[in-house]
Amino acid sequence: MRAAITRARGLMEVADVPEPPEPGPGEVIVRPQAVGICGSDFHYFLGDIGSVEAADLYPRILGHEVSATVETAGPECPPELAAGTRVALWPVKGCGRCYACRIGRENVCANLSLIGVHRDGALQDRFLVPAQQVFPVGDQDPITAALIEPVSIAMRAVERGRIARDERVVVFGAGPIGQALALAATDRGARVLLVDRLESRLEPARAIGAEVLCLEAGEDVVQRGRDWAGEDGPEVVFEATGVPELVKPAAQLVANAGRVVVVGLSAHDAPIRVGDLPFKELDLLGVSCCGTKEFAAAVDLVGRRRDVAAPLVTHRFPLEQTPAAMEYALHNPDEVMKAVVLVDPGVAGATTH
Repeated sequence: MRAAITRARGLMEVADVPEPPEPGPGEVIVRPQAVGICGSDFHYFLGDIGSVEAADLYPRILGHEVSATVETAGPECPPELAAGTRVALWPVKGCGRCYACRIGRENVCANLSLIGVHRDGALQDRFLVPAQQVFPVGDQDPITAALIEPVSIAMRAVERGRIARDERVVVFGAGPIGQALALAATDRGARVLLVDRLESRLEPARAIGAEVLCLEAGEDVVQRGRDWAGEDGPEVVFEATGVPELVKPAAQLVANAGRVVVVGLSAHDAPIRVGDLPFKELDLLGVSCCGTKEFAAAVDLVGRRRDVAAPLVTHRFPLEQTPAAMEYALHNPDEVMKAVVLVDPGVAGATTH
């Protein structure tokens, strides 16, 4: 069967790989249909992902934003995982032993195992997953269902940020995670301002219900944010760009007693004025993957708001074009909001670029 294999830093090829073994108790073989390309996939492809030792990076089959159908369910699997059921995959598996797991936060397990990061992912024709990571999605189409995993990160973020109705929320970064944050926060009744330097990235947020700010070079994001939120500043600021230098203005912009939630990934140090934390008594929070409750909430949210979620997928590629898809998405952020690889040839809509 086919798989897109990352062999080394910057080197990916489509090749034949062995079929998965028969499923054991509590295991499911799924057929991926649509797989989103994520910012963390870029980090892995470029060799700068911090959660995996360099020696263990390659080879790896990427792909953790997955919609699929169940091919075969092993013994002791839930009856709803019948053959042919469309599903999304929660990519998280904890060890069950570390402190985070013991307090019910296996999403930040010290020995975390993620589909497509620590073990082979969904850019292949079939693979084996534990049944507890498989979530039925009802009548959602395969391409839109591939958005559930990135939206689940936003569901975790709004939970960590304690977003409430009528709060003012500023989101730095209008990429897929920023858009998902806008979707999740507006769904809670918050007022949202999405900030980016690329006008083309802001347009989808208007349909979601967010307000937008295209920041010109040299403009003061703190002042512009206060112009929007009022002199106190917003109750919550999300940093969703992965640019470390933006953590400092996020802490300056947010209201006293507010919450700064860092969602963007980076391996670099972030400058910050330490006095902002005690003097403003801020909560500075990080967000990793989500838990099962938030993943189920993302299944529901994407299903309810599929009209505004679906347009976030701007580019579609067949599996054979996965290396080109990775390069294109990586180097064309002004054009690509979300690129999806259609692993199943039966899913309509694949194009090449």
